[in-house]
Amino acid sequence: MYDQNVTTDTDPSDIGFRIDPVLARSWLLVNGAQYARFAPAARSRADIVVLDIEDAVAPKDKEAARDNVVRWLAEKSDDHPGGAGDWVRVNGFGTPWWADDLEALSKTSVGGVMLAMVESMDHVTETAKRLPNVPIVALVETARGLERISEIATAKGTFRLAFGIGDFRRDTGFGDNPMTLAYARSRFTIAAKAAHLPSAIDGPTVGSGALKLSEATAVSVEFGMTGKICLTPDQCHPVNEGLSPSPDDITWAREFFAEFERAGGEIRNGSDLPRIARATKILDLARAYAVVESDYDVDPGHVPPPSDTYHY
Repeated sequence: MYDQNVTTDTDPSDIGFRIDPVLARSWLLVNGAQYARFAPAARSRADIVVLDIEDAVAPKDKEAARDNVVRWLAEKSDDHPGGAGDWVRVNGFGTPWWADDLEALSKTSVGGVMLAMVESMDHVTETAKRLPNVPIVALVETARGLERISEIATAKGTFRLAFGIGDFRRDTGFGDNPMTLAYARSRFTIAAKAAHLPSAIDGPTVGSGALKLSEATAVSVEFGMTGKICLTPDQCHPVNEGLSPSPDDITWAREFFAEFERAGGEIRNGSDLPRIARATKILDLARAYAVVESDYDVDPGHVPPPSDTYHY
């Protein structure tokens, strides 16, 4: 369903860099049946490239798409910007392709899998048995899956949760207004937090209009989601910016620590601990995303416990 035309005239010098999937913001889906799209995607600003052999690929092309992905994961050279470490969206548990997808990937250097149509914790655990030590993003896309999302989040093998908005809307008849999907997004965030997972990945925005994408990414932030599925390479940079600490956030964090140190660096009241935690997280993420280097360090005696973002 999520398959759009991908611009292939990427500047070869503009190579995107991959970051830890715990912190990954932009998760770029790439049609597995179209091998020519893989290299431009690898050069994009995507935090994670996800080669898609599920929704984007017609049944008659599934085998060819799988072969494309295996070939890509096996190749690595100076002229080849991708390969080892890229992720794959596989077909859902119970489909005719699920087992063959996992068998093929078990012999590769796949970085992780995004498992489609997860409706039960068994879908994750059975996948994990066939791909041991491979992180699994559970893509929940139906009402049945949402009702079981807390169980899915605690399944052995679940690495992060992701919201499959298009199929969820088709299954439920919901519209795309943020208020309509507020309950669903809240469930993702709460389930991830309760299971000590990194924050959830929001679904994609169809179309690449700057204003629409900016507004949609702001909605993700409002609901505590720290990743977003992207459909084209040109969506990745705006999504990364929208899901990174803002200049105002960074300024506030720096000013807070400066004022805190001027006041003696001692806890003064109950509001200091949550503010220290927030400011620390903002500056840690700013460094991780190469937004800015912090000039301030927190007294080790006052560093709060790691947040869910750093669970792994």
